[in-house]
Amino acid sequence: MSGSPVRFRDPRSTEYDFLDSILVHCPRCDRVARVERQPHPEARPLFAPRRLVCRSCGLSRTWEGRGIGPWAGSGGPAEDPYFRTRLWLQRETRHGRLWAYDLRHLDLIRRCAAADLRERAPWYDTGQKMTLVARLPVWIKSAKNRDEVLRTVDRIRKSVLTQG
Repeated sequence: MSGSPVRFRDPRSTEYDFLDSILVHCPRCDRVARVERQPHPEARPLFAPRRLVCRSCGLSRTWEGRGIGPWAGSGGPAEDPYFRTRLWLQRETRHGRLWAYDLRHLDLIRRCAAADLRERAPWYDTGQKMTLVARLPVWIKSAKNRDEVLRTVDRIRKSVLTQG
């Protein structure tokens, strides 16, 4: 496989790092919509107000709740934790569902899957131990599934570009 990165170093990202902007299916027109965090001086980033906006049909909704739903990978179609709308960046494979919140998240999965060598931070280093990369399903990180995972990631990315 030419052009694949030789080495991948875990950037210690978590799911929380990708919740600022989430691509979802619009509940009204079923095109690409975005759930974005709104600036709020008193709210913690996870519980800051969110706005769902669809540029195709003009739908706009606001979330100012206190609790969020389960994470996207809890079975069935993946959903965003705020409005409970289906994620745009997901596709079923023969091994399981591959999903991402946004294109940065999808790129992280792609770089990890494409790498021949994956490095974690040393065990004695302080910081987050169970990162997003550490929590990825084994089938995504398996070398024998690399081509299928990369093909799926490319198809997911193309679905955003064609909806543009």
